[in-house]
Amino acid sequence: MFERRHLHALPVALLALVLAACQTPPRTSFPELTYSHLEPIRLAAAEIEVKDAYVPPLRAPNVEHQMPVAPAAAATRWARDRLQPGGPEGRAVFTIVDAGVVETKLKGSDGLEGVFTTDQSERYDATLAIEIDIYDRAGVRLGGVTSTVKRSRTVAENASLAERDQVWFSLTEAMMTDLDREVEAAIRKHLKLYLR
Repeated sequence: MFERRHLHALPVALLALVLAACQTPPRTSFPELTYSHLEPIRLAAAEIEVKDAYVPPLRAPNVEHQMPVAPAAAATRWARDRLQPGGPEGRAVFTIVDAGVVETKLKGSDGLEGVFTTDQSERYDATLAIEIDIYDRAGVRLGGVTSTVKRSRTVAENASLAERDQVWFSLTEAMMTDLDREVEAAIRKHLKLYLR
């Protein structure tokens, strides 16, 4: 009787072990990308509007929806942290036009060389494009700037999920560094009449 009871418990214990083995490991947490430590860019507008016009396909070859920090989310945070209203009327509109990251499978080494070589198996090509427009109180566009930054990264065929996440995070972080530099320079050059 005692042995039979334990035999019935065995399938349940095995099932629990199988389910535990199938669980996805917890995702690595990354620091939040923030830009409030940088000097604010005050625009001659009473309101700053942030719009995300990019619609992710949510399917291959795009992967931005799988990333720990998607480029669109980082760009939105940048706009909220750095752009500030500095005028009595009108509005400035920050629009995310493109924030896609596309995966391309790479060809590995053939034959015996392939056995002893760790190849780069995927390349990730990221594009982040934004527009900033200044409007008066009647809705007439007074001026604007556009900026597009691109970055690429590859991952090794034996990369873990955590290592891939790190590559994706670094990709977004590098693009945001580029965007920050380019947009600030463009604003100071082309929208200097609307800086406060």
